Amino acid sequence: MSPLHEDISRESTAATSGDGRLASRDLGRIRRRRRAASVLPTLLTLGNAICGFAAIHYAAKPISDTPFGWSTLTVAGALIFLGMFFDAIDGSVARLTRSTSDIGAQLDSLADVITFGVAPAFMTLRLISHYYGPAGELTILGPADSAYAKVLWAVAAFYMCCTALRLARFNAEVRSAKEEDHLYFKGLPSPGAGGTVASLIVLHQHLLHETPGIEGGLAFARLAALGIPFVTIVVAFAMISNIRYQHFSNRVLRARRGFQSLLKIVLPVIIAIWWPVQALAAGFVIYALSGPVMAVFRRDPASRTDAP
Repeated sequence: MSPLHEDISRESTAATSGDGRLASRDLGRIRRRRRAASVLPTLLTLGNAICGFAAIHYAAKPISDTPFGWSTLTVAGALIFLGMFFDAIDGSVARLTRSTSDIGAQLDSLADVITFGVAPAFMTLRLISHYYGPAGELTILGPADSAYAKVLWAVAAFYMCCTALRLARFNAEVRSAKEEDHLYFKGLPSPGAGGTVASLIVLHQHLLHETPGIEGGLAFARLAALGIPFVTIVVAFAMISNIRYQHFSNRVLRARRGFQSLLKIVLPVIIAIWWPVQALAAGFVIYALSGPVMAVFRRDPASRTDAP
């Protein structure tokens, strides 16, 4: 039993042991606390959806510096990561408050489609339109434009569709109670895919902001931007694949508490403190590549040690 429910149970027992009027008043207060606690996971999930909507809103604006020094695409990326935080804790809060439900699970997936599907796809369109659109600051490339615009729009739409399919498959699959099923995902999780695309766009904006006026800088920025749609296609296919990906948070929580486990946590944190944007992009790219790399090692007989 969670600490919250232990506290509520103690109060409920104490309330029922008093006189009728006092007990009724206390039980009413306890019920209100339970209702308030059960609403919290839903609010967190809706917070995820709002972050995705806000990311699309900022990505639609002209790419320029905001009052606090970030470009609008950087703000959009930060909102996706904030939505990722809400997505990471809403399930734990639901279990803690014993308010898990099928509606909550479906709502979580709908929010994920917005934040990790539509928003990163639109950010990709916005970035490329800035460099290759007919009037980059004013229009978004679409199917009615050039052949390249048709391809780019199709890439973004394909990524969004793969995100929806990935989440629908996750909801439809019957998950067994085996511990291994809670340590792996089938296909790249949508937050991992969305985080990969968003972090690379944020890295692009960071490097562009840190190296203004360098000769050839604009040409490099245009060339680097061309790589984002390719990454978008790769992670889209990874989402609908059957490749196994580690459930990172469960792995960390269930890992043995030793020096190596501590080092795996502390070292990335130290790197992220010094180079936050670079570390974020590297972390998501490494995670996106980890599934195929581990699949190759599992299939390679030379990587296995035969028993004597």
